[in-house]
Amino acid sequence: MTAATMESLRARREAVVDAHIAAETVQHDVAAALATFHHPRYEVPAMDAVVDGSDGVHGLLTQLLTAFPDFWLERHALYHSETAVILECRFGGSHRGPWAGIEATGKQMAVQAACIFV
Repeated sequence: MTAATMESLRARREAVVDAHIAAETVQHDVAAALATFHHPRYEVPAMDAVVDGSDGVHGLLTQLLTAFPDFWLERHALYHSETAVILECRFGGSHRGPWAGIEATGKQMAVQAACIFV
């Protein structure tokens, strides 16, 4: 692959990641976030969960944005591999609804994370 082709591929991948992050954490638009996937899938090690497929991911994002209606993401670094884009970030919000079996606390939460977009 030529350097120009590789740069073009990286730019296209990064644009998809940017669109996904904007849909999920700025616009809070579940349908738009789903539209960025070739195959919707979230692996959430902290919850020991794998959510696979459109219906499952739609449900997960809907629950997340209901529980944390001010959900946000702060980007720290972005890396490219041959098959993925890796984002170092911090995300959080105010716990206003049930999440993962925990009733709303009204408290702020923030989590450091590495998100891998394959």
